Amino acid sequence: MKSLVIIPTYNEKDNVEAITSAVLRVTPDEVHVLVVDDSSPDGTGEIVTRLMASQPRLKLLTRKQKQGLGRAYLAAFKWGLDNGYDVLVEMDADFSHRPEDLVKLLEAVKTADFAMGSRWIEGGRTVNWGLGRKFISRGGSFYASTILGHWVADYTGGFNAWTRRVLEGISLETVQSNGYSFQIELKYRALKRGFHGAEVPIVFEDRRVGKSKMSSQIVVEALGRVWGMRFG
Repeated sequence: MKSLVIIPTYNEKDNVEAITSAVLRVTPDEVHVLVVDDSSPDGTGEIVTRLMASQPRLKLLTRKQKQGLGRAYLAAFKWGLDNGYDVLVEMDADFSHRPEDLVKLLEAVKTADFAMGSRWIEGGRTVNWGLGRKFISRGGSFYASTILGHWVADYTGGFNAWTRRVLEGISLETVQSNGYSFQIELKYRALKRGFHGAEVPIVFEDRRVGKSKMSSQIVVEALGRVWGMRFG
């Protein structure tokens, strides 16, 4: 299947060459990489443009300003669907999502409608996480599963592979979430419409370079959005 790995970036000049090269190295020729850059002032987009000159499987979608992770993915989904891709994958730029686990996600969507990278099923784990962060993540997924009525061990995970039929079937134009809750909303919409999702064990490690954009406040705000998804 023709697949597109989407990597959103904002000020990722220290990671973007390494992560795109690693993804291209472990995947076959029918897998392309789309970097979605929000006009990073550190020159991330210019680095990708330079790399594209020697790597035809690498693509760049530049947005005029920073508008949030969800808006970046929605723009990339539209681009990917318009350009004929069968599978679209969400992946972080900072190596917290391992390229070797990407291969497992792509294998899973050969038989499932979508695949979710999971830190909280057998075989999955986190590296360099404290107990508080683990509690927030696992507790958030339990909370979302309870409210939404569809069990997912890792609702908040952002390493996911979606088939075209799912993305075309969940009314992307009406997605309301933009931040952390975006991942929850996509999974809930897919499950609510009867699509089959497979959870795939992954290893999640804190970013190698740069500062994490995640905070406990962001997580709490996202979980507040769950009630709107369920009863909105």
